[in-house]
Amino acid sequence: MKPWIKRTFLLIASASILAGGLSACGHRPHEFGATASPEQHAKFRSWALERATHALDLNADQQQRLALLADKLQAQRTALMGSTPDPRAQIKALVASGKFDRAGAQTLITEKTTTLQTRSPELIAALADFYDSLNPAQQQKVRDLMEKRHGWFHRG
Repeated sequence: MKPWIKRTFLLIASASILAGGLSACGHRPHEFGATASPEQHAKFRSWALERATHALDLNADQQQRLALLADKLQAQRTALMGSTPDPRAQIKALVASGKFDRAGAQTLITEKTTTLQTRSPELIAALADFYDSLNPAQQQKVRDLMEKRHGWFHRG
Protein backbone atom coordinates (compact mmCIF):
# COMPACT_ATOMS: atom_id res chain seq x y z
CA MET A 1 0.00 0.00 0.00
CA LYS A 2 1.32 3.43 -0.89
CA PRO A 3 2.31 5.77 1.96
CA TRP A 4 -0.15 8.49 1.00
CA ILE A 5 -3.06 6.00 1.16
CA LYS A 6 -1.94 4.84 4.62
CA ARG A 7 -1.74 8.46 5.81
CA THR A 8 -5.18 9.21 4.38
CA PHE A 9 -6.75 6.22 6.17
CA LEU A 10 -4.97 7.14 9.40
CA LEU A 11 -6.18 10.75 9.10
CA ILE A 12 -9.78 9.63 8.46
CA ALA A 13 -9.70 7.19 11.40
CA SER A 14 -8.23 9.84 13.71
CA ALA A 15 -10.80 12.41 12.62
CA SER A 16 -13.68 9.96 13.23
CA ILE A 17 -12.37 9.06 16.70
CA LEU A 18 -11.99 12.74 17.55
CA ALA A 19 -15.47 13.59 16.25
CA GLY A 20 -16.98 10.66 18.19
CA GLY A 21 -15.25 11.69 21.38
CA LEU A 22 -16.36 15.30 21.05
CA SER A 23 -19.95 14.34 20.31
CA ALA A 24 -20.01 12.00 23.33
CA CYS A 25 -18.83 14.80 25.60
CA GLY A 26 -21.05 17.44 24.07
CA HIS A 27 -24.36 16.32 25.55
CA ARG A 28 -26.81 18.69 27.15
CA PRO A 29 -26.96 18.89 30.93
CA HIS A 30 -29.23 16.54 32.87
CA GLU A 31 -32.27 18.57 33.84
CA PHE A 32 -34.57 16.07 35.56
CA GLY A 33 -32.59 15.00 38.59
CA ALA A 34 -32.66 16.14 42.18
CA THR A 35 -31.60 19.64 41.12
CA ALA A 36 -34.42 20.12 38.62
CA SER A 37 -36.79 23.02 39.13
CA PRO A 38 -40.52 22.45 39.75
CA GLU A 39 -41.19 23.59 36.18
CA GLN A 40 -38.81 20.96 34.84
CA HIS A 41 -40.45 18.29 37.00
CA ALA A 42 -43.88 19.33 35.70
CA LYS A 43 -42.63 19.28 32.12
CA PHE A 44 -41.16 15.80 32.54
CA ARG A 45 -44.31 14.55 34.29
CA SER A 46 -46.58 15.75 31.49
CA TRP A 47 -44.23 14.27 28.88
CA ALA A 48 -44.15 10.89 30.67
CA LEU A 49 -47.94 10.81 31.11
CA GLU A 50 -48.45 11.75 27.45
CA ARG A 51 -46.05 9.05 26.32
CA ALA A 52 -47.67 6.38 28.51
CA THR A 53 -51.13 7.44 27.35
CA HIS A 54 -50.09 7.14 23.73
CA ALA A 55 -48.17 3.88 24.15
CA LEU A 56 -50.95 2.12 26.04
CA ASP A 57 -53.88 3.84 24.30
CA LEU A 58 -55.46 4.85 27.61
CA ASN A 59 -59.01 6.07 28.02
CA ALA A 60 -59.99 9.02 30.25
CA ASP A 61 -60.52 6.90 33.40
CA GLN A 62 -57.18 5.16 32.93
CA GLN A 63 -55.48 8.51 32.38
CA GLN A 64 -56.91 9.79 35.68
CA ARG A 65 -55.65 6.68 37.48
CA LEU A 66 -52.22 7.11 35.90
CA ALA A 67 -52.12 10.78 36.95
CA LEU A 68 -53.04 9.75 40.51
CA LEU A 69 -50.26 7.15 40.45
CA ALA A 70 -47.80 9.81 39.26
CA ASP A 71 -48.92 12.09 42.09
CA LYS A 72 -48.41 9.32 44.65
CA LEU A 73 -44.96 8.52 43.22
CA GLN A 74 -43.95 12.17 43.40
CA ALA A 75 -45.24 12.45 46.97
CA GLN A 76 -43.28 9.33 47.94
CA ARG A 77 -40.13 10.69 46.31
CA THR A 78 -40.51 14.07 48.01
CA ALA A 79 -41.10 12.43 51.38
CA LEU A 80 -38.05 10.20 51.00
CA MET A 81 -35.79 13.04 49.92
CA GLY A 82 -37.00 15.27 52.71
CA SER A 83 -36.97 19.03 52.74
CA THR A 84 -33.20 19.25 52.25
CA PRO A 85 -32.35 21.06 48.99
CA ASP A 86 -29.24 18.88 48.67
CA PRO A 87 -30.16 15.25 49.38
CA ARG A 88 -26.50 14.30 49.71
CA ALA A 89 -26.01 16.76 52.56
CA GLN A 90 -27.31 14.23 55.09
CA ILE A 91 -24.85 11.60 53.90
CA LYS A 92 -22.01 14.12 53.84
CA ALA A 93 -22.83 15.05 57.44
CA LEU A 94 -22.37 11.41 58.50
CA VAL A 95 -18.76 11.39 57.31
CA ALA A 96 -17.90 15.01 58.06
CA SER A 97 -15.85 14.23 61.15
CA GLY A 98 -13.08 11.74 61.84
CA LYS A 99 -15.55 9.01 62.79
CA PHE A 100 -18.68 7.81 61.05
CA ASP A 101 -21.83 9.07 62.80
CA ARG A 102 -23.54 5.73 63.53
CA ALA A 103 -26.38 7.25 65.53
CA GLY A 104 -27.08 9.76 62.78
CA ALA A 105 -27.05 7.01 60.15
CA GLN A 106 -29.47 4.91 62.20
CA THR A 107 -31.77 7.91 62.63
CA LEU A 108 -31.66 8.58 58.90
CA ILE A 109 -32.47 4.94 58.09
CA THR A 110 -35.28 4.90 60.64
CA GLU A 111 -36.81 8.07 59.15
CA LYS A 112 -36.64 6.71 55.59
CA THR A 113 -38.03 3.31 56.63
CA THR A 114 -40.91 4.90 58.53
CA THR A 115 -41.70 7.06 55.51
CA LEU A 116 -41.74 4.01 53.25
CA GLN A 117 -43.92 2.03 55.64
CA THR A 118 -46.50 4.78 56.09
CA ARG A 119 -46.76 5.91 52.47
CA SER A 120 -46.32 2.65 50.57
CA PRO A 121 -49.88 1.33 51.02
CA GLU A 122 -51.27 4.41 49.20
CA LEU A 123 -48.73 3.97 46.42
CA ILE A 124 -49.44 0.26 46.07
CA ALA A 125 -53.20 0.93 45.98
CA ALA A 126 -52.75 3.55 43.25
CA LEU A 127 -50.54 1.23 41.22
CA ALA A 128 -52.98 -1.67 41.63
CA ASP A 129 -55.96 0.52 40.67
CA PHE A 130 -54.20 1.68 37.53
CA TYR A 131 -52.99 -1.77 36.49
CA ASP A 132 -56.36 -3.40 37.22
CA SER A 133 -58.11 -0.76 35.09
CA LEU A 134 -56.10 -1.85 32.03
CA ASN A 135 -57.56 -4.38 29.64
CA PRO A 136 -55.60 -7.62 29.02
CA ALA A 137 -53.94 -6.27 25.86
CA GLN A 138 -52.75 -3.15 27.68
CA GLN A 139 -51.50 -5.25 30.59
CA GLN A 140 -49.53 -7.37 28.14
CA LYS A 141 -48.00 -4.19 26.65
CA VAL A 142 -46.89 -3.17 30.15
CA ARG A 143 -45.33 -6.57 30.74
CA ASP A 144 -43.62 -6.45 27.34
CA LEU A 145 -42.21 -2.99 28.03
CA MET A 146 -40.92 -4.14 31.42
CA GLU A 147 -39.30 -7.17 29.84
CA LYS A 148 -37.73 -5.03 27.13
CA ARG A 149 -36.12 -2.56 29.57
CA HIS A 150 -33.66 -4.34 31.81
CA GLY A 151 -32.25 -1.31 33.57
CA TRP A 152 -30.63 2.05 33.17
CA PHE A 153 -27.84 1.05 30.77
CA HIS A 154 -29.80 -1.60 28.87
CA ARG A 155 -32.15 0.64 26.93
CA GLY A 156 -34.21 -0.75 24.10
